[in-house]
Amino acid sequence: MQASSLKIDGAFEFTPRTFPDDRGVFVSPYQEAAFVEAVGHPFRVAQTNHSVSRAGTIRGIHYADVPPSQAKYVFCPRGSFIDVIVDIRVGSPTFGQWDAVLVNSEKCNAVYLAEGLGHAMIALEDDTTMNYLCSTVYTPSGEHGLTPLDPALDLPWPRELEFQLSEKDTSAPTLSEAYEAGVLPRYEDCLALYASLKA
Repeated sequence: MQASSLKIDGAFEFTPRTFPDDRGVFVSPYQEAAFVEAVGHPFRVAQTNHSVSRAGTIRGIHYADVPPSQAKYVFCPRGSFIDVIVDIRVGSPTFGQWDAVLVNSEKCNAVYLAEGLGHAMIALEDDTTMNYLCSTVYTPSGEHGLTPLDPALDLPWPRELEFQLSEKDTSAPTLSEAYEAGVLPRYEDCLALYASLKA
């Protein structure tokens, strides 16, 4: 398992070895030892999520209150998608910046994003499946969103696709609007949470 840090602190890409043969392929998308070595603490799985999307479907930008927030480990059993991590932590040196990873079933790679980061994806082909491990359960009162079409962020959505968004994501505020409303995670709270996980 190869692990590499992304340009947003707290985000990583993991790429496992695959074992193909005449029957198909075997792969282990999540491996605790490699995760702990890269991130510095174990990953507690409280919930697993599974979504299937048509080409052009955008999900996100989603985030949760800190604490407890929700870290995610995302991989793709079928199809392909662009996974985007947005630094929405007020006070972070990279606030307002993003990084993107092509995640697909051929490479079997995964993306981890720590608590307090914003997360979005776009499916590049029909029947794209996204599986993700979550560190906490879904709590509606603590879940929030930003519009993935925020022109100031200019996220890397392929323009040749016809975008499909939920009503909730379409009507979500921009990063600037959420900042002015005081609803974004604070970097200092995130750092304190990360330190507690490593203690």
